[in-house]
Amino acid sequence: MTEGAMRTSTRKMPVWDLPVRLFHWGTVLLVLALWVTERWNWMAWHILAGQTLLALVIFRLLWGLFGSESARFASFLRPPAAAFAHLREIFRRDPDTTPGHNQAGGWMVAGLLALLLAESLIGVFVNNDVADEGPFTERVPAAVLNLASDLHAWLFQVLLGAVALHLTAIAIYALVKRQNLVGPMLTGRKILPASIPPPRMAGLGRAALLAALAAAASWALGQYG
Repeated sequence: MTEGAMRTSTRKMPVWDLPVRLFHWGTVLLVLALWVTERWNWMAWHILAGQTLLALVIFRLLWGLFGSESARFASFLRPPAAAFAHLREIFRRDPDTTPGHNQAGGWMVAGLLALLLAESLIGVFVNNDVADEGPFTERVPAAVLNLASDLHAWLFQVLLGAVALHLTAIAIYALVKRQNLVGPMLTGRKILPASIPPPRMAGLGRAALLAALAAAASWALGQYG
């Protein structure tokens, strides 16, 4: 197939809706804020960033069930065998034919969400030097709180490692496979074969309702006790 024919056989189509993109870049900023506030011991800001992150994660979980087609877990969580098969060809240059996450990327997203959720929820239990105690302090034995504090610190290091792995994969796709994963997460659009139908998008009204529910759930957890 000639280069001109290849150009006519592709088109730019919407693949990522605004809620997914806001979640993605909001999470990037909040993880950075959590690292900075922990390093400088700005615990009041650290707690605020953590609760905001928890709200975002809860929203993304809801959006993964009720949101746009490309955002739904059912659309990108494939059997592990498919993910390993995809990874075996990660250094092979081939065109991008996936509107959403590929077979391996879907599991990376699921793993990152699991880490973010666990880290945020454990943070609700953790004592801190500024606020004196977390919302569950009087309800949980001190030994459990100490264990939660250690786990909270350890999981954040695991999260940073997962983020580094994620960035490495993005670089490999850009340099080896010539697939730009960052651009579509900025613009919401991707160049794909014209024969592939664009994913169905959910409305912003639904996103606003789920965001309100997520914010309420995060606030309730933070105020509990």
